[in-house]
Amino acid sequence: MTAGAEGSVYSAFERAVAAHGTRPFLRTPAVSAAAYADGAVEYTYDATKARVDELLKGYGAQGLAAGDRVAIAFDSRLEVYLHLLALNALGVSIVPLNSGATDDELRHIIGHSDARLLVSLPDYEARLAALDICKVLTESTLVDDAAIPQFAEPSSSAEAALLYTSGTTGKPKGCMLSNDYFLAIGRWYTGLGDICTLDEQDRLLTPLPPNHMNALCTSFTAMMLCGGCVIQLDRFHPRSWWQTAREERATVIHCLGVMTAILLTLPEDDDDFSGQIKFCFGPGSDPKHQGMFERRFGVPLIEAWAMTESGAGGMTIAYREPRHVGQRCIGKPIDTTEFRIVDEADNDVPVGEPGELLVRSVGADPRARFFSGYYKDPDATEEGWRGGWWHTGDVVREGADGSLYFVDRRKNVIRRSGENIAAVEVEATLLRHPDVNGCAVCAVPDEIRGDEVFAFVIAAGESDAREIFDHCMAHLTYFKVPGYIAFVSELPLTASQKVSRGEIKALARDVLAGGDVSDLREFKKRQ
Repeated sequence: MTAGAEGSVYSAFERAVAAHGTRPFLRTPAVSAAAYADGAVEYTYDATKARVDELLKGYGAQGLAAGDRVAIAFDSRLEVYLHLLALNALGVSIVPLNSGATDDELRHIIGHSDARLLVSLPDYEARLAALDICKVLTESTLVDDAAIPQFAEPSSSAEAALLYTSGTTGKPKGCMLSNDYFLAIGRWYTGLGDICTLDEQDRLLTPLPPNHMNALCTSFTAMMLCGGCVIQLDRFHPRSWWQTAREERATVIHCLGVMTAILLTLPEDDDDFSGQIKFCFGPGSDPKHQGMFERRFGVPLIEAWAMTESGAGGMTIAYREPRHVGQRCIGKPIDTTEFRIVDEADNDVPVGEPGELLVRSVGADPRARFFSGYYKDPDATEEGWRGGWWHTGDVVREGADGSLYFVDRRKNVIRRSGENIAAVEVEATLLRHPDVNGCAVCAVPDEIRGDEVFAFVIAAGESDAREIFDHCMAHLTYFKVPGYIAFVSELPLTASQKVSRGEIKALARDVLAGGDVSDLREFKKRQ
């Protein structure tokens, strides 16, 4: 095949194979492979190439063309990365699915994405086939003995993945991510240096799912570019976390704020990892936990800010001193990123004052290294880019030394355990219940999970909070369901008769403090 000017994810992988062939690349520890293997599963760079070649034969027999999409349902198994590489070689984009999503959510994503084919674990085949949207295969039915098909490398601007993320309009939006998006994030991460120096000796342990950008784009691509190894867990196992880190010789760990909070609740043991682990990439940690984590475990807990849409074009990370530990400091944007902090009229605010963070890339193309846009929603894309800046919806302030500090979210998006939840999606589901005449949803603080979903409900007559909760569980992925439900006779409104989001947020905190609310958090479990 002929290499393009910038290259694709697959061409970068080929270069990595040539440079690091016998070194480990993808690994799942025994604790995460127990459901399907007798022990740990590991692929060297060479072995990964052999597996990808096998998949190429199977996909070559499916009549796929460059620009097509294939939905994949492999949870957090290594197959996600293997199929990404095989399909990327053919110029085909992946649509990673969350098997924990409801049928309605999966139906929307698969249908909206225009996926030509869906490949899944055998456990999900019957369920996904019953959705009757596109052809469903498993790896065993995909396997083909044909020769590896001829293919030409896609351009750097070609789509590599379509990742769905919750927005403010209710339905998940499909973020189109190009080859350059992936590689730019990898280059950004491996190029940081200082505390976050990465090289071929690194072994990166992550429990984060590959249907999110952190695992799919950041850890995977960075390790591939530097010759390191991704150690992918099926989920976060708190009680065995540090044992796994020791046994797997992890040098870098990825987690979320909810995970660092849980780790701090574990009994103290031999907790000093300063001689093994260089840093923990753990954005969204509670400020009071950051210093506690570092003192107890001897590992810098690195704060950062990013969103799927911003990619490497707008990331910021506190990877060098002073990091202003315990102050929600997200560092300074790198030299290739410009930023503004503005009020609601998009006017710049003075240093030290909070405002919405706007970002763009330096140079002729302000959208370089960002996502390519929302699939089938150009209006939403252009709204986000109004005035030539990406409007993040997050509120920050700038410190005297140029560091940025996270303050709040302006958009009505709830961040629970690392998952973005659109309040309007939850509200739309609540309103489908026959006893709900009105509602408003917002975030309230949660000691462990960052945010929890809080719902005010105007009910018709006598209503049961648990019944409304069960209704939501039947139509939403479990983490989106309200953990708190409070019944009210009316909602605070603006002059234009819209729900006053600012008042709702303050009212929810007051109601929570007063205890006049149904606490349903214990029932929020993956079905």
